[in-house]
Amino acid sequence: MIRVLIVDDSALVRKALTIELSKHRDIEVVGSAVDPYVARDKIVRLHPDVITLDLEMPRMNGLAFLAKLMKYYPLPVVVVSSLTPKNSETAMRALELGAVEVICKPGSAYRTTEISRQLIHAIRAAASARITKQQENLETSGTRIPTLPFHLQTTHKVLAIGASTGGTRAIESVLRSLPPTSPGTLIVQHMPEQFTTTFAQRLNQICEMEVREAQDNDLVVPGVSLVAPGNRHMLLQENGARYQVRIKNGPAVNHQRPSADVLFQSVARSAGSNAIGVLLTGMGADGAKGLLAMHEKGAYTIAQDEQTCVVFGMPKEAIALGAVDDVIPIQHIPRAIVSFLQTQKKGTKGEISEATGSSLDLLHREDPKRESEIR
Repeated sequence: MIRVLIVDDSALVRKALTIELSKHRDIEVVGSAVDPYVARDKIVRLHPDVITLDLEMPRMNGLAFLAKLMKYYPLPVVVVSSLTPKNSETAMRALELGAVEVICKPGSAYRTTEISRQLIHAIRAAASARITKQQENLETSGTRIPTLPFHLQTTHKVLAIGASTGGTRAIESVLRSLPPTSPGTLIVQHMPEQFTTTFAQRLNQICEMEVREAQDNDLVVPGVSLVAPGNRHMLLQENGARYQVRIKNGPAVNHQRPSADVLFQSVARSAGSNAIGVLLTGMGADGAKGLLAMHEKGAYTIAQDEQTCVVFGMPKEAIALGAVDDVIPIQHIPRAIVSFLQTQKKGTKGEISEATGSSLDLLHREDPKRESEIR
């Protein structure tokens, strides 16, 4: 049973969240709080497994409370925020401080049923998340760090990255170490629309590569990273001698839109062995079958290791399918990418494991059942 404490100054929101959460047998709402001061006392008394947190509250705002919580009493936190540009910027800061997920508040542009599904998924992911005390040097998180040297031509290469729970910080860790000459990069992070815009803008400020939210028919070129817009799928297509992305609607895949599987499947079809696939932290199985498709087409495939994942679900599923060449700690993934690009002409993927200090026994399965693709 997942014990949840709801922290929100709106009585209507507290009631709505309680009703939705109480519909599920594995979730129990143990209490609610109108502000962080009441929440502090109830956390000590009720020992919740997960907290849902509004960011705009009286007496103490949600960010200040979250920072204190992560420093002194770390717990999985799901931010429940309104869908506005201002709130999306605040939500990005909450993720930097250690929040596990961000979902839309009831009454936003999403339907109530969609919000309910996202909320339940977020709480279950949070309950299984690896939470540690927040580092003291958060104020330096926005500074640039040295990038890896890289001088090869990557015009025909594509780097595809998929992530969910805990993925915003993992993606930042990877991109901040990649040089500006890196291959054109496509990113799926499970996140509501509006928040993906802010996420891309945030990355663009701190990375050597240019980062922006993808638009339909954008070209995939070296030195540019494209983030799939929230609530839309992103696919890779060939356009003559060049690659471009298509942004499409369509049903959710693995309960997600955008879906890493949709992106990876399209990269397998269009780029084949000219691609690198990276699957990072996240709950569920999204991206596993798509990474397998890339692997079978000769792409180099990487999964984040369990120790550095907030939630090991998505990488674990990919490893079980035999879709992964290397399982690597998040801090070593950029070097593995660069090493592969530099040594590709000299040998095979197997050299990368030795270069990065990682190893993997692949668990191959014949003819895995394929999920229908969005084309």
